[in-house]
Amino acid sequence: MKRDFDLIRRILLDVENLPAGQFLKNTSYEGYDQATVNEHVALIVDEKIVRGIVHKSTKGIDGFFLNGLTWKGHDFVEASRNETIWKKAKEMILKPSVSITFDLLLEWLKSQAKQSLGLD
Repeated sequence: MKRDFDLIRRILLDVENLPAGQFLKNTSYEGYDQATVNEHVALIVDEKIVRGIVHKSTKGIDGFFLNGLTWKGHDFVEASRNETIWKKAKEMILKPSVSITFDLLLEWLKSQAKQSLGLD
């Protein structure tokens, strides 16, 4: 499975919109099978981008409960919120021929946000 930053962004935006004390659990996303969603949730929990629990068994991931973003998760959501900047990221650096890490993407998004605000 390859990471899908569009799916990661959708999950993080949904977690951000949770009311305090609520959980995002076993959610499905149009265009993605549940196994793919589960694996992406496991990635962002493992990397401490979101707070939550992933339930694993010998068959794989059975489900998840997410209850909030970490500081890094909030930074990503804020930096990727602007659709114009996100579209530019997809055109310039999230192409199949480019290999990029989450941290590098986050830094690029932050630099674009700075430029759009005239701070760079």
